[in-house]
Amino acid sequence: MFGKKKKLFQQDIQPRCAYCAKGAPLEEGRILCGKRGVVSSTFACPAFRYDPLKRVPPKPAKLSTNKLDEDAFRLD
Repeated sequence: MFGKKKKLFQQDIQPRCAYCAKGAPLEEGRILCGKRGVVSSTFACPAFRYDPLKRVPPKPAKLSTNKLDEDAFRLD
């Protein structure tokens, strides 16, 4: 109950304009920045402010079912 607080978001986020609060997506790989104009989505400047709603999480790993058989799911 009184242990360490869990943080919702990672604290060591690599700054990128793709998920900066000051940027707006234009087309694939380009961002319109309020400070720098049109920049690459991988660019980052000192004005970076993290916006967690713009970050797209990685896709989950796909379950490999080729090694499973029905016996693995039997509850006998």
